[in-house]
Amino acid sequence: MKSRIIFSLILLMFFLFGCNKDTRKTPEETGEKMDKIVLKVAHNGPEKHPFQKGYEKFKEVLEAETGGVVEVQIFPNAQLGTEEEATQMVQLGLIAASASSTAGGLSTSVPEAELFNFPFIFRDLDHCYKVLDGPVGQWLARNIEEKLNCVVLGYWFSGIRNVWNRKRPVLNPDDLKGIKIRVMSSPLLVETFNTLGAQATPMAFGELYSALQMGVVDGAETDHFDLLYEKFHEVTKYVSYTNHMFLVIALIFSKKVYDKLPPSVQATVLKAGQASVSAEREAMDALTDSALAELKKLGLEFYEVDKSLFRDKVEQIYRNNAAKVGGMAIIEQVIKQ
Repeated sequence: MKSRIIFSLILLMFFLFGCNKDTRKTPEETGEKMDKIVLKVAHNGPEKHPFQKGYEKFKEVLEAETGGVVEVQIFPNAQLGTEEEATQMVQLGLIAASASSTAGGLSTSVPEAELFNFPFIFRDLDHCYKVLDGPVGQWLARNIEEKLNCVVLGYWFSGIRNVWNRKRPVLNPDDLKGIKIRVMSSPLLVETFNTLGAQATPMAFGELYSALQMGVVDGAETDHFDLLYEKFHEVTKYVSYTNHMFLVIALIFSKKVYDKLPPSVQATVLKAGQASVSAEREAMDALTDSALAELKKLGLEFYEVDKSLFRDKVEQIYRNNAAKVGGMAIIEQVIKQ
């Protein structure tokens, strides 16, 4: 009798646990159709900007490799807000991705991102890419991910920046005295131009054209692409090849959005992000050359400068700000790479 009761209990337990075990498979395992996933991604450039090319490659790869399950909606021209606002939206999970620069969307929330904003820290573009795609770039990505609750898909590039204004040619730091130069929100960039003798004026990129028209600022520092396609050439005249900064863009993807995606889609997001890096950099290279050729036709005056005069003037900025970006060791690692 006792043995029959025990046997009956074993059968009952087997029945209960066997029936309660979740044997359902994911849509990926069964081949069932997954629900549509819509990802909104943002940048502050025009539709001709290399950022758009980067996102188009991201969209192409992601939509193709998920069989249309994922739809990527691209919002250029700061349609969803300024770069800083879009960065916050990624952090909160309100949009999927943003193109956030080290001197704009990242600089106030991630002090370590200022590392790439030091004047003249990169020798040339090859040096810049070597750093971004190496251990230092990975180190910064970890800091960005931790502070912004995001996934860094890779680093885009937004051009080599030069000083331009409508008052006079700038051939040495003394020529900058009294000139109001619009800069990005990076504290390091503000300090750089104040140290050079200019009046650094941080403001949103979308406000720059009207500020130039009204005389709120006399000039700015941008790459050739923005100078042409934002039509700043209409309100300025003198361009100096200072090459003081290589603007780095982190393509950040919301961790809140990422964690809700099926594993296979997560993997494809990472793959699409890497594909976008190559596409964006190639587009920036090609469009920079064509923009420069067009600007010269429009009558702007271009001046070569002795960069050492500017570099010597801002050398103290490295010492003043080393602690904010992780110390002199990480700065020296960039310089020596």
